[in-house]
Amino acid sequence: MIVVYILIGILVFGILIASHEFGHFITAKACGVKVEEFSIGMGPAIWKKQKGETLYALRWIPIGGYCAMAGEDTESEDPRAFTNQAPWKRILILCAGAFMNFVFGVLVIFCVYQTYPGFNVPVLAGFMEGCPYEAEDGLQVGDRVWSIDGHRIYDRDEIGEYLAQGGDTYDIVLIRDGKKVVLDDFYMVRRVYDDTGVEYFGLRTGYGVEWANFGVRLQHTWDTTMQFTRLIWQGLRDLVRGDVEVEQLAGPVGIVEYMAETGEQSETFGDAITRILLLAAMIAINLAIMNMLPIPALDGGRVFLLIVTVIIEGITRKKLNPKYEGYIHLVGMVLLLGLMAFVLFNDISRIVTK
Repeated sequence: MIVVYILIGILVFGILIASHEFGHFITAKACGVKVEEFSIGMGPAIWKKQKGETLYALRWIPIGGYCAMAGEDTESEDPRAFTNQAPWKRILILCAGAFMNFVFGVLVIFCVYQTYPGFNVPVLAGFMEGCPYEAEDGLQVGDRVWSIDGHRIYDRDEIGEYLAQGGDTYDIVLIRDGKKVVLDDFYMVRRVYDDTGVEYFGLRTGYGVEWANFGVRLQHTWDTTMQFTRLIWQGLRDLVRGDVEVEQLAGPVGIVEYMAETGEQSETFGDAITRILLLAAMIAINLAIMNMLPIPALDGGRVFLLIVTVIIEGITRKKLNPKYEGYIHLVGMVLLLGLMAFVLFNDISRIVTK
């Protein structure tokens, strides 16, 4: 069965790449840019067909892909070349891949949630003996915790996490009897509630159920999207701070392996598909965010340098040669490929040593 999940993982990863490149492709076509090749996968071609000015190809290695536009990094006399388009068109084309990944992730979540009869919501299930926070003007059993210090709460475990990050007072928003209740500067400190000496806030958290209809599914789709987005930014922050080591990063091989493990650990095949699809949605949103970081060779880096170029050209009244931007992206690509090779080596080493 593990082989089936590996194949599903490879297929899902290929679809994520295809959706990204399709975003670039369809936007470039809509903007009148000449697309010379639209390829899914890398390496030798399994299938290819020339249709009009564009070569369409499917290649052997199901990792990567590209939308090759005329004059992408060099000067061209073709009025339909990428570099000869208005800046807003180029920015639109560059952002379209990440946007398509984001939309793909949202749609996958929404489709998965069509099978859900209801959704769990973080509620207060009770209080430990002696807990001082239960009061008419404080917390009550059945309160749904909406936010803590401005952080939206989607899961019951996040209640303890965000309380642990704060000080002695919190701005808490609750949903009580269908209405929002705001507790500003609500005083809460950890207290010892058992013989082990472990400190708690004294709250028992549980799950209430919100039965599903179209509006509820749509709301929870967006909530899950925002939760995934927050987790991704937190992971990026931890990486920059050094709290997460580079060795812990996963590339395509690691992602497919994790998808396969997710499927293998599921109780039923249906549950496995649901979990893999939600994981795919999170990866799609992750790709959208990471790809828009202002790093050379990534779409975000290309947008950043394009804006810088427009500003410089506006000040100097001289057109900059696109080859210089191309050199910067080339250096970025070499470094990115080096990182990818390092991550691939770690992924394979991790699998071999298991």
